[in-house]
Amino acid sequence: MVDVERQIILAQWARQAPWNDCATLPVLVGQAHENTPIGCVLADAEFDSERNHTFCREQLQAQSIIPAKRRSSCKASGVRLQMRENFPAEQYGKCAIIETVFSAVKRKLSGRAPGRTLHTQSRQALLLGLAFNLYRLWLPAL
Repeated sequence: MVDVERQIILAQWARQAPWNDCATLPVLVGQAHENTPIGCVLADAEFDSERNHTFCREQLQAQSIIPAKRRSSCKASGVRLQMRENFPAEQYGKCAIIETVFSAVKRKLSGRAPGRTLHTQSRQALLLGLAFNLYRLWLPAL
């Protein structure tokens, strides 16, 4: 979870891939919302679900902008249908900043967690996010 304006990491979760991240969106956004008010949630199509839109809009009172994936097995309805018909592409363009933050973490610090165990690798990945925030807050110009 990244603050697009300040370009810092608000919440993170480390685990071994591959993993379906769709269900983790409410947890991460909820954690970030405890410390920073969330006005708009931008997410990749991987996080597209009516449940994620509902959580953002009803629980957090925040706008959700998640592109609706085309699924042959189900028909889009509710917020997903709104996203498909009137997608706010200009606002969604800010997602590039999120990818920039991920790239900066890898470039400035590391893209690897070389620990021997999964537990150590997870801690190292979380520490990379913390170190990036300290770097970003100490030297605001990336």
